Amino acid sequence: MRILNAEFIKSSTKSADSVPQDFAEVAFLGRSNVGKSSLINTFTSKKALAKSSSTPGKTRLINFFDVTAQEGEEKLKFRLVDLPGFGYAKVSKSERELWEENLTKFLYERLAIKIFLLLRDARHPKMEIDDEVKWFLEEFERKDFVIQEVFTKIDKLTKNELGALKRNNPTAIFVSSSSKVGLDTLLERVHSALFTEAR
Repeated sequence: MRILNAEFIKSSTKSADSVPQDFAEVAFLGRSNVGKSSLINTFTSKKALAKSSSTPGKTRLINFFDVTAQEGEEKLKFRLVDLPGFGYAKVSKSERELWEENLTKFLYERLAIKIFLLLRDARHPKMEIDDEVKWFLEEFERKDFVIQEVFTKIDKLTKNELGALKRNNPTAIFVSSSSKVGLDTLLERVHSALFTEAR
């Protein structure tokens, strides 16, 4: 699959003010500072499509991007859902609880999401907070989506470190936004989840 175009559509804070569910969707979810914005920009081949906050965890908006792609002779339309980074924001307990409540409600109601890309920093592969988010998705009442772990920033690892990470995580995808290593594998996985497995 080759990305032809991507454009920002809207930001929202909760399910009620989100865009209609008129395309299959891929959701990017990850801890703050995991490189989510960089990966979205690399994925879409648009350098400034997703913007990084200067303060990790500050952005608590759900951002929607419409994507046009091509697979063979077929034109495809789908949507990227950029979910707020977790585990970093310095906010009050009440604000955090409301944020988490709105996000959970959104995920339950957003039936168009067919695949969650759970991003993990390759340099810190065993963070408890990443495991907790994975368990949260696995325990969802909805079972109509795919969970795909994606390790980012693999260019920061030595060859031996990367080899060990791959052995310990055989179903994961390993990417570098700066070198675009792993991008083709990620695009193929998204295409399969959105357009092949759903048929």
